[in-house]
Amino acid sequence: MPTTVRAAAVQMTCGPDKNANLATAIRLVETAAERGASFVVLPELFQSLGPASRMWEVAEEIPGPTSLAMSTLAARLQLTVVAGSIAERDAATEKSAQKTERRVYNTSLMFGPDGKELVRYRKQHLFDVDLPGRVSVQESAWCGAGTYESVSETPAGRVGLAICYDLRFPELFRRLADSQVEIIALPAAFALVTGRDHWEILLRARAIENQAFVVAANQTGRVTPQLETYGHSLIIDPWGTVLASAGDGEDLVVAELDFARMQEIRGQLPALMHRRR
Repeated sequence: MPTTVRAAAVQMTCGPDKNANLATAIRLVETAAERGASFVVLPELFQSLGPASRMWEVAEEIPGPTSLAMSTLAARLQLTVVAGSIAERDAATEKSAQKTERRVYNTSLMFGPDGKELVRYRKQHLFDVDLPGRVSVQESAWCGAGTYESVSETPAGRVGLAICYDLRFPELFRRLADSQVEIIALPAAFALVTGRDHWEILLRARAIENQAFVVAANQTGRVTPQLETYGHSLIIDPWGTVLASAGDGEDLVVAELDFARMQEIRGQLPALMHRRR
């Protein structure tokens, strides 16, 4: 594990145009590399985010155009890249005669500096929420739920993945802690109406509880008629201290992750060792 790692969280507004979204993502990852980052996280569904009726259309198999572009980008810039998440077609149901049998997953991929896929994570908790007059989303209308955690050793340290609504389920993050993660990457399209009250609190709590760094890259602005996202991407240390925070609009935040500080916190407050199961 390195002594320190420079991490970046990319914040962008993703619409239905996949090519435009991909170009923006590449530009912002290149900027992160120019600012010295070696570990970069993109937002949830950075490839394309639109109505449920379009998600099968924009979904891709893996490998596919978006995953290959991210692999190439990571290798070209020699970065560890968490490629936010994309709508992934399940190859097993690709040729299904029944459209209702087709399965799409909300899938995060992480690539190493050599461009190899290190880990793949399918979002486990689906955002089916109706707050009248504020936000109405039914992710399960187009998306299937994943069933397992994803953790990998990387040049940046041991990294675990979660996606957006997963943030509200601390048991998932505890399982990541049980897998000895040092960094938790959280791509998100967290809603404005809940984000104003819950986003930072939940992220800081997950960092404190699990004594790990959290790099959370959120979408910003209105991404569908039903969903306006909060922005305010964050990088947080294991004490719960906010190391870097974005505002509204397209942004990029960078911070130094000090693993000696993490070990100090875990040594002085060994809460993970005091758990009773």
